[in-house]
Amino acid sequence: MKVLILNGSARANGCTARALEELEKILKEEGIETESILVGNQDIRGCIACGSCYKNGKCIFNDIVNEIAPKFAEADGIIIATPVYYAGSNGTLISLLDRLFYSTHFDKSMKVGAAVISSRRAGSTSALDEIYKYFGISNMPIATSSYWNEVHGKVREDVEKDLEGLQTMRNLGRNMAFLIKAIALGKEKYGLPQVELKEHTNFADGL
Repeated sequence: MKVLILNGSARANGCTARALEELEKILKEEGIETESILVGNQDIRGCIACGSCYKNGKCIFNDIVNEIAPKFAEADGIIIATPVYYAGSNGTLISLLDRLFYSTHFDKSMKVGAAVISSRRAGSTSALDEIYKYFGISNMPIATSSYWNEVHGKVREDVEKDLEGLQTMRNLGRNMAFLIKAIALGKEKYGLPQVELKEHTNFADGL
């Protein structure tokens, strides 16, 4: 069992990384393999809705998005972490997520998703909701914790003092590991739920 971690911070060893370290430690204790990729400092452009991914099976812009895609396909869960910029996620991360989720046509059903937010003071819950939307549209269960999945601090040393935030990360790790294991057992015994994808409401009749 494996979880892919995307760190949307531009800083390799900052507040977001500290939160992820606490979470990753618990996942490993629970027997879950992890792979962490720093993406917030990459040069990643947004989606242009060209539709080429439907023909080519990958995004037309051949960058880190296409490198991450097969890792996402193989993973049992994904953690998307970001610092807060103007009450939202890092724009580079959002560009990556738009293209990653749109250009990958494999079934994401029952892959467990989790968001981790790092903020100095405020804007964390709106950034959390922003990331949750990618999971919600992809038939992915969302791992939660004993509080919103966030830590607070301007620098890494501040996060060390956020005992509740670090506790939240540990609880998130245990909950995510449990969900992944429970889904694996359920898949083995019952199979995955059927997903209907035929109907698309686009009001072509003008209603």
